[in-house]
Amino acid sequence: MEKPTRRGRVRAATDHDIRQTARALLVEHGPEAVTLRAIARELGITAPALYRYYGSRDDLIEHLRLDVCADLGAELAEDIAALSDHGGATQLFAVCRGFRRWALTHTKEFTLVFASPTGGTGSTEGSVARISRVDEPFGRIFLVCAGQVLATQELDTPPDDAVPAEIRDDLLVFQRDLLSVLNESGLDFPADKLDLGTTYLMIQFWARLYGHVTLEVFGNYPIPVSKPDVLFDAMLADLAREIGLKFD
Repeated sequence: MEKPTRRGRVRAATDHDIRQTARALLVEHGPEAVTLRAIARELGITAPALYRYYGSRDDLIEHLRLDVCADLGAELAEDIAALSDHGGATQLFAVCRGFRRWALTHTKEFTLVFASPTGGTGSTEGSVARISRVDEPFGRIFLVCAGQVLATQELDTPPDDAVPAEIRDDLLVFQRDLLSVLNESGLDFPADKLDLGTTYLMIQFWARLYGHVTLEVFGNYPIPVSKPDVLFDAMLADLAREIGLKFD
């Protein structure tokens, strides 16, 4: 194996310093504080020097998003590993709880990845938070756990004709992405179990989970809640009951 050159080692070290500095600015001050000028000032270099590593702030932010998602994925993977002897439903709800726990303890990172627009209104192609992205650790873990549930249990899923016709093309794209994730994970998943109704159900499940966590992170509940843990578990229990899944 060829050893990296000194120049390569220096470049890698500097890139690491840039990302670490960007992450520190994010955690301390929020996404708006992550600018090339601020990073250069912290590192004692000129802002133009950063362009040797990143073509723009957006380029750096994208890499920072991926770093954050990788850390989130690693944390959730530990949760799942501790439940290797349990069924898919237990693991899926552990991922839901782990996502909430991470969001409440990493509010700035959550804001960057899950609450910062990366394009136009609606679903954006560039958003790291898209759960269908194969290369995004959190999305992959969430979908694989959901896939295990779909493969092993009979759920109360809506029929295909209950899916609004206007969104069927979008769901077909997500359906193909999801099957790709499940196949790449090594899960023996029967493709005929993922019809449009089931795909629609998964989107609704994610929307409820994400919406609840977002309201909690930003303190936007319509009323004060003294026991938010209980409210969150009640929401998960409601979701489980609606789709015919045992909640634990």
